[in-house]
Amino acid sequence: MRNIILSALGVALVVGAVFLGNYFIDKNQRPKPTFSKTIKTVFVENVENKDIPIILSANGVLTAKNKIEIFSEVQGILESSNKLFKPGAKYTKGETLLSINSDEFTAGLQSQKSNLFNLVTSILPDIRLDFSSEFNKWESYLQSFDINKVTPKLPTFSSDKEKYFISGRGILTAYYTVKNLEVRLSKYNIKAPFSGVLTEALVTSGTLVRSGQKLGEFIDTDIYEMEVSINSEFADLLKVGNSVALVTLNKSKNYVGTVVRVNAKVDLVSQTIKAFIDVKHEDLKEGMFLEANLVAKSESDAIEISRKLLVNNQFVYIIKNDSILTLAPINPVYFGAETIVIKGLENNDKILTQILPGAFDGMIVKINKK
Repeated sequence: MRNIILSALGVALVVGAVFLGNYFIDKNQRPKPTFSKTIKTVFVENVENKDIPIILSANGVLTAKNKIEIFSEVQGILESSNKLFKPGAKYTKGETLLSINSDEFTAGLQSQKSNLFNLVTSILPDIRLDFSSEFNKWESYLQSFDINKVTPKLPTFSSDKEKYFISGRGILTAYYTVKNLEVRLSKYNIKAPFSGVLTEALVTSGTLVRSGQKLGEFIDTDIYEMEVSINSEFADLLKVGNSVALVTLNKSKNYVGTVVRVNAKVDLVSQTIKAFIDVKHEDLKEGMFLEANLVAKSESDAIEISRKLLVNNQFVYIIKNDSILTLAPINPVYFGAETIVIKGLENNDKILTQILPGAFDGMIVKINKK
């Protein structure tokens, strides 16, 4: 029995060896797959060195050049007016923005005016006797005195003796008290210092307004200012009076501004310097973002390309012999937001215009002829 089992195993091993040998023979006799080599197509353009203007781009926010925050210097109830004190309301120069009830204050002022009038009246007999030559001017002063109008200026003193006499009767003190109250009365009516638009209103009619309280904000819509930060390297190129091209961030509208101020201090962290640009246009609004493009200088024998084409900030790919991709060293002159101005390439060098994935020096490529 044992011999039979061993014989069967031997036969099985022989058969398996035969089948395994045939499998490897067949595998080795199969044809090997062939792979076609793919040559990538690239897009190029011929280098044409020329004068490239260096344009400094910077973003900024428009703010009204003439802008005031309205505060109350007195206390009282805000009165209603023909024009609502609401954002967007337009006012002309000298027009009343706000009126605060001044009845109580006016009554006190009238009392002081009456006191001044009585004091001057009381000294007329003494002036007739002691300063007869000055009597007419003081009498004329009283005749011109109207308690409902602005208090007229006191007559000019002809001598120190007259001055001492008038001062001793308390007239100078009474007069300047009245003038001080008249100035304060004017603060109950807040007038527009220039023509413009109310951009913020924090109170409404009937509100109790307190001294020092902010009431709103008022701007001149005729002229705006924009602050931009420019690399300090070009600080000497920024000149007051230079024209500046301005554009909205979506590139839909263009404006022209003027450099009006350049800061003399460089920011220690960013190494930038601030320039201030004035711009006028009826479409502009405070708070708008604009992009400023300042022409700083011009670089000769240079080209401008996309920053995406730059390799390690020192090289770009060019095509040699119409088929070999080659890394060419260049000299970066100016980095813009999306482009870069470079030097170092020869005229008619073929430079890539689009990024080539997997590119390497010496790679065989095909130029797109279309």
